[in-house]
Parts: sequence; structure tokens; C-alpha cells
Amino acid sequence: MAYKISDECISCGACAAECPVEAIKEGDSKFEIDADACISCGNCANVCPVGAPAEE
Repeated sequence: MAYKISDECISCGACAAECPVEAIKEGDSKFEIDADACISCGNCANVCPVGAPAEE
């Protein structure tokens, strides 16, 4: 199941830097995960300082 970034995102970019498949891009108000590209590895959740990424 793909990860999704909540509104808690502070747009620091830590998650995007750790994504092995480059599924995370900066959106208008927060970073967003392409659910089709996400491999559910959890790297984004492990580095997020506010716990914004979570499995849907």
C-alpha cells in the first residue's frame, strides 16, 4: 500500500531525498507522493521530522 503525506508536512524535503524511486515531488503546499510509483519502502516515514508520511 502506498504512502501519503498528511497536512503536517513542513516541506523540508527530507522525504524526497530518501525516496529510491523518486516518487516524492514538491507540491503547492506540501510534498506529494505518486501512489503509482511508491514501493512502500518506508524511507520517507523514517526520516520525516514531523511524521507526515504514512501508509494509506
